[in-house]
Order: sequence, then structure tokens, then C-alpha cells
Amino acid sequence: MRKLNENKIIDIFQTKLGNRKFVSEDVETFTLGKTKIIAKTDTMVQSTDIPQKMKLSDAARKSVIACVSDFACKGVKPKYGIISINLPKSISKIKINNIANGFKKACREYGISIIGGDTNEGKEIVFNVCIFGNSNKIVTRKGSNEGDLIFTTGPFGYTSLGLNILLNNNKKKNNLIKKSLKSVTNPKPRLNYGLKNKKYFTSSMDSSDGLSTTLNEMSKQSKKKFIINKIPLNKDLEMYLKKQKIDLNSTVFHGGEEYEFVFTIPSKYKKIILKNSKLLKIPIIEIGYVTLGKGVYLEKKGEETILKDSGWKHFR
Repeated sequence: MRKLNENKIIDIFQTKLGNRKFVSEDVETFTLGKTKIIAKTDTMVQSTDIPQKMKLSDAARKSVIACVSDFACKGVKPKYGIISINLPKSISKIKINNIANGFKKACREYGISIIGGDTNEGKEIVFNVCIFGNSNKIVTRKGSNEGDLIFTTGPFGYTSLGLNILLNNNKKKNNLIKKSLKSVTNPKPRLNYGLKNKKYFTSSMDSSDGLSTTLNEMSKQSKKKFIINKIPLNKDLEMYLKKQKIDLNSTVFHGGEEYEFVFTIPSKYKKIILKNSKLLKIPIIEIGYVTLGKGVYLEKKGEETILKDSGWKHFR
């Protein structure tokens, strides 16, 4: 029997639930009375999402952050949340306090009020977070136009290295390793940047499943060709990867777990968004441009090579 992938499973549920025109987006939107509600839900499972060396407080915080990141790229302020948790019967009070502190920290950072949830018993820890806000308009994944510039809100690759260190129990310590570990355990979505610059974006998408996934999805939905002529990588990580003979493109484009976002803008707004980047002290990197055609390509010395979607996929 042919193995199901994540997209096929989603298609089955969408068909059964009556939504045959489903278009993948970072958040869900619906109207309640005259108010347009923005919602996002995300699930974190101990066995697949939480490395053994990761603190439960960090994992709990990150489960909220995952939703905040999607709000950031849509330019919407998160306001309320519901948290459901699944816990083993033997879990200690200390661990419960650590989890609660993690939720509390994330909510304080981004001004979210938790209004309820559910508690259940099971074999492993599972966090399910749903965040709500309201906005008359979101930035979609599909609005890029020919001539638009492509930006990211930060460098990529640190999380791939950090996750590898956590999974392999690497005990080495230096500034790069500390930075990489922090990128995994304490990500900081660029919410303020999304809120301030929303009106300049033609399209935008969260990058947590991998930069190659994000770029390909945006290209597909916009029905445009994305040319990437600059790799969003800091010098310290580039030197490390070359020294260790680790594939640079795989680390940057396919690693995932970066809670940055990718956005496109008309070139006339470049000075404004760069100015706002300095004001907010949030790094942004111009990585390419949009043109007619389809697919995502890396451009180097005048030659183009296709960049396939090789980011994170469940059930692979």
C-alpha cells in the first residue's frame, strides 16, 4: 500500500469536511458578526518535536511562539490563546511548574491572554496551542508580482546546527554553538517588524518548515519565478560549515525551525523597510527577486540551478 504523506492526509480531511477549495495559509480567517477573526493552532509532541536535552519551560514557550511567528508574517497582533496539554500520569510538580512558566513567559513577551484550555492524560507530553487576534486584512502567501524584491527577517542555518548538537549530545562550547542552541530553544519571531511593515508587503510566509519550503510555496501560490541571488547566512556559520565540510545549502535552505519570515515588496519601498529595520533593530536580508515563470532558482555567476522543496515534512 502506498504510504500517505502530510499533504495527502490534509487533502482527505479537507474533502471529508467539505472544503474542496482549501488554499494553504499561515493562519485561518473567519468573520464573527462584523469582526474578522484570525486564528492559528499548532501542536508540539514530545517524541517528535522536543529534543531530550531541551528544557520543558523552553518547549512550552516555543509551542506558543510557533503560533506567534505565523501572526508576525501576516502583520497581525495575537491577543488571546487556548492551551490544551496531554501529560503522563507520573509527571512531577516541578515539571508542571516549568511548563507553566514557559507558557507564561511567551504570553508576557507578546501580550497574549490565555482564556482557557484542556488537560488530558496520555503516554507523552503534548502541547496544543491556539492563538486568536483580529484584523481586516492579512498578507497572503500569493501576492508577489514581477519585479518585487525578496527579503528574509534574519539569517538562516543556526537552528540546523543547534538541533544537531542537541540530538547528538555535543558537549563542545563556543560562541557559535551557544548562538545555535539559543536559536532552537529561544526563538524570537519578528512580530513588531511584521506589524509595522505589513502595508508594504505583497506576500509573506513563516519559514519554520525550512526556507526552501517557504520559497517554493510562495512561488507556487503567486504563480511567479523566484530567483535567489544571496544566501542569508552569517559569516561565522559559513566559516564553520566550510571547515567542517557540511553542505551549506542544505543547512540554510532545508534545516527548518527558524521562526523568521520571508516577504516580498515592490522595489520602491526598499528604503522604507530598511529604515524600519534599523529603527526596530531587526535584521533583514535581501535575497533575490520575483520574475515571470515558475519555480525557485539559485543564481550564481549568471547560472541558475533549481531549488527544490526539501524542508520539513511529517510522515516522510
